[in-house]
Amino acid sequence: MSVALEAQGLGKRFGTVEALRDLTLSIPLGGVYGVLGPNGAGKSTLFRIALGLVRPSSGSVKVLGAERGDIKALRRTGSVIENPHFPPYLTGRQALQFLAAASGARTVDFQAWLDRVELSEAADRVVKGYSVGMKQRLGLAAALMTGPQAVILDEPTSGMDPVGIADMRKLIRELADKDGVTIILASHQLDEVQRLCDRVAILDKGRLAAEGAVDALTAASRKLRIEASPVAKVLDILGERGQPDGRDAVLATVTRAEAPALIRALAAAGVDLTEARWVGGELETAFRFHTGGTVNAG
Repeated sequence: MSVALEAQGLGKRFGTVEALRDLTLSIPLGGVYGVLGPNGAGKSTLFRIALGLVRPSSGSVKVLGAERGDIKALRRTGSVIENPHFPPYLTGRQALQFLAAASGARTVDFQAWLDRVELSEAADRVVKGYSVGMKQRLGLAAALMTGPQAVILDEPTSGMDPVGIADMRKLIRELADKDGVTIILASHQLDEVQRLCDRVAILDKGRLAAEGAVDALTAASRKLRIEASPVAKVLDILGERGQPDGRDAVLATVTRAEAPALIRALAAAGVDLTEARWVGGELETAFRFHTGGTVNAG
């Protein structure tokens, strides 16, 4: 088995709203995988169906090779869907103990997980006093404490400050790289996704708009910005691969492998080069292209 989550022809209707439309997607085991899309694209619906919380209208989903709802597979899958909620009168430690007992887990090192999500100092305070970010950390500890093979996280950095986001990014990468846990996450923070994820799927209106390695999806928007004089000669040499960028610069659509030869050709043609640097290559650009220009990926 090499697939963490697999959807085949998946569809889901809520009355007249079609949340998912014939979605076929295969998320591999290993690494960090991002599921992106505007509001209403179907991200949370996909996760809820995979976890057996919602029935699909058509198609099928497998998690860790088993059909949706399979208890053994679900016990090997952790999850935090949207904002986690806990009994407000319990402490953080008690909340983890309660959830472990409910899941049938017998041996859990609660302190180790509280340490890992940096909640040790707040472990014996009631959850009612936790901030949104602290509840996210506690939710992650709950999702991980039983040693799952895969974890599904819906907006894991919601409500966190920049330091908390950086800490969460580090923890998620450690879980994937050192612990071997497959992380599947949805996030509206595209810059964080670009730094964190190995592969992403972009959903739009319930369909798969794009899928692939982050580097491959962003490569198309990466260009070489050349400041030089005369600009007209640069454009002549580049032809259709060049476009003006202000008065004294050109954006060249070339690969990294082609760049050295281009710079040599420009110099040989008597072009005075001031600067050549790579620009673009952001996941946001690819996201805009595949979702019709919207950047609200929440």
